[in-house]
Amino acid sequence: MSDLQEEGKNAINSPMTPATVDIHPEDTLLEENEERTMIDPTSREDPKFKELNKVLIDWINDVLVEERIIVKQLEEDLYDGQVLQKLLEKLADRKLNVAEVTQSEIGQKQKLQTILEAVYDVLRPHGWAIKWNVDSIHGKNLVAILHLLVALAMHFRAPIRLPEHVSVQVVVVRKREGLLHSAHVVEELTSTTEMMMGRCERDAFDTLFDHAPDKLSLVKKSLITFVNKHLNKLNLEVTELETQFADGVYLVLLMGLLEGYFVPLHNFHLTPENFEQKVHNVSFAFELMQDGGLKKPKARPEDVVNLDLKSTLRVLYNLFTKYKNIE
Repeated sequence: MSDLQEEGKNAINSPMTPATVDIHPEDTLLEENEERTMIDPTSREDPKFKELNKVLIDWINDVLVEERIIVKQLEEDLYDGQVLQKLLEKLADRKLNVAEVTQSEIGQKQKLQTILEAVYDVLRPHGWAIKWNVDSIHGKNLVAILHLLVALAMHFRAPIRLPEHVSVQVVVVRKREGLLHSAHVVEELTSTTEMMMGRCERDAFDTLFDHAPDKLSLVKKSLITFVNKHLNKLNLEVTELETQFADGVYLVLLMGLLEGYFVPLHNFHLTPENFEQKVHNVSFAFELMQDGGLKKPKARPEDVVNLDLKSTLRVLYNLFTKYKNIE
């Protein structure tokens, strides 16, 4: 055992892997050609990586609040399939035919197999890349677990905002001819929200944000002038696009003004008190836009509520394009 531990440490700390990695005894007891992966400690300390973990943990706990399930650590709480089962059942509104509690490794893996097959059925038709399997989830591979949760969160349009462009350095340890060999691999966990949602086509706002921030300020001024031209009729005024439309109230009122009707107050929350009420308002405004002949907005209501400026600008620009000549 001690020889194997020493061999593992030497392999990890070799010149090709400059970062020091804590090796547990089980991480060095590999069969020939077997492979094990670990997240580099420096990546674990990355603020965006920590944020991704926290956002996903909070989301799971919100979804499962009625089940009285509290997740504290993803790899320790999700590996046996119990939490994943409840999460998928809640998100997909379906009951899975699996044992509620199973202690044996074989039983846990069989349960995981059933759960992951149900996940595949949900995700595969939409082109999601499957970057996890029964062994990686049951083996507490955090990268695999994160890939799975990110895919579920995006597919089911979770009311959260995942940090974009999160990558981690992964140490891959393989055993060949009795010796351990290690290498560092960069694993991308999230890209942009639009890419992960499958809306890969870029538009004028992508170009503005990336290449013409000076022109972006002109666009914002034009949109502010446009919305205030109408909101002023209700003695309302906008100075900050990203914040003042986030609760959906101004969007709903603006649609009523543009289309010439009064929106009954019972249809939306005039003073929303929480995230869900704000999402309801923005979603309701989107419905009014479609009733007015506009296409369904690209943006998600959750993105507008989460102060995503690009999403808010897209929505307002569509309104500007159609209604700019209305007095």
